[in-house]
Amino acid sequence: MWTKGIVSVLIYLLAGCALIHHDSAPYTTIAPNDIRLADDIHLARDGWPSANWWTAYGDAQLDALITRALASSPTMVIARTRVSQAKSEVELVQAGSNLQVVALGLINEQHTSSHGFLGPYALNEPALGFTGPWYTEGIVGFGASLNLDIWGKQRAEVAASLGVQNARLAETSAVELEISTDVAQLYYGIQTDYQLIGLLEQWEQIAQFSLGAHEARAARGLESHTAIEDSRALALGLQQRLVNARAQVVQLRESLRALIGAGVDDLPTIQPVSMPALHTALPSTLSYELLARRPDLQAMRWYVQVSFDRVDAAKAAFYPSLDIKAFFGLDALHLADLFTRGSQQFNLIPGLYLPIFDGGRLNANLSGTRKASDILIEQYNQAVLDAVRDVAQTGNRLQSLNTAAQLQTQRVASVAFARDSAEAHYQRGLADRLTAMEARQPVIAEQLALLELDGQRLSQDIALVKALGGGYRAEPPVELKPR
Repeated sequence: MWTKGIVSVLIYLLAGCALIHHDSAPYTTIAPNDIRLADDIHLARDGWPSANWWTAYGDAQLDALITRALASSPTMVIARTRVSQAKSEVELVQAGSNLQVVALGLINEQHTSSHGFLGPYALNEPALGFTGPWYTEGIVGFGASLNLDIWGKQRAEVAASLGVQNARLAETSAVELEISTDVAQLYYGIQTDYQLIGLLEQWEQIAQFSLGAHEARAARGLESHTAIEDSRALALGLQQRLVNARAQVVQLRESLRALIGAGVDDLPTIQPVSMPALHTALPSTLSYELLARRPDLQAMRWYVQVSFDRVDAAKAAFYPSLDIKAFFGLDALHLADLFTRGSQQFNLIPGLYLPIFDGGRLNANLSGTRKASDILIEQYNQAVLDAVRDVAQTGNRLQSLNTAAQLQTQRVASVAFARDSAEAHYQRGLADRLTAMEARQPVIAEQLALLELDGQRLSQDIALVKALGGGYRAEPPVELKPR
């Protein structure tokens, strides 16, 4: 009989609740089959970047710079602080579902109105226990409250706060990937400029020798001044390129300093080193592998999951909520009577809150929460498509650059044959030194073109590492179930 009564009361309460009018079906997330590369995009090897992907380049200077950046970069400090902040928010939300106990103690000096509900207490009638109109009330004891999360509203809010914390953790990994790839790009930009400066200095020396030789010939009437001005123009152009290259080194160095958080005298000197050999790897299939390895996608998946939990909490707000409050302690109108047996007081207050008419507030909240979730789903879908695009475009550019570099290497070899031939003729006395020196210029020009391609290849290799998520790996991927 009691069971039937309880069921009847619950049915009555649910029937009296505010009704959901403005909810819609959730949007769907992108299908795994759409997360793949086109069939014509491939490289010679398959694979994924490793955790410390930059160590594959074998450069101790780069290793030290990235280690320092990940440890002390202001951007990294902010990201880690956001994780700590999210953890505090989780603890705050979880605390709302736990038993709350407080100790109470107060003194209330009050004057009782003779025209109010407690009018008799305004009289001075000691025989009746009235000593008004002034009373000094004392209360000491313990109060407790507990929210009964019957419909899961509190649990959904806790799940949402945990999801935010997980998203912040993934965002921290995304920041680490961003910083490490940016440091590598700047560092190898400097190394490329070092090699560029070396080649330009060689060429400029040849141009100066050529200028002097043409000036000597013109002075003896063997040549016109046209050859002099052509040589001078070439030398000036090379000097200008040297100025630009050295300025570029300074700009990249200062960008690197700001990125790792180094002071004016705190950035280690970057010594010239040879460019690393590239072993490009692009996986033949992406699918959920890309979702697990891209920290930015994992962060967005967590935010989508958070939006589902918030929808659940918005739905649960339509149902009755129940809490229990209690007080045990001492309460007396006279301080002299406070610590006596007769002043003991115990209150137990179960509370039921039933939304019936709210002016549309709950429906508006649910509708807004649902639309915010739908926006996040579509943003996530677009981010997945953009991630696949990044991998495809970067891989394709790298593939094209590899082919171009191979062809350019052959061009350098072909031009070097003419240079070697001119040098051999000079050594045998069959040609003058000017001819041998000027034969080096086309080789240097082609070497500069090859250096530019190598720099672009290295830059794209780092970009591919970033597009593939670096060494990040989420285990297991977040399972998205729209609700």
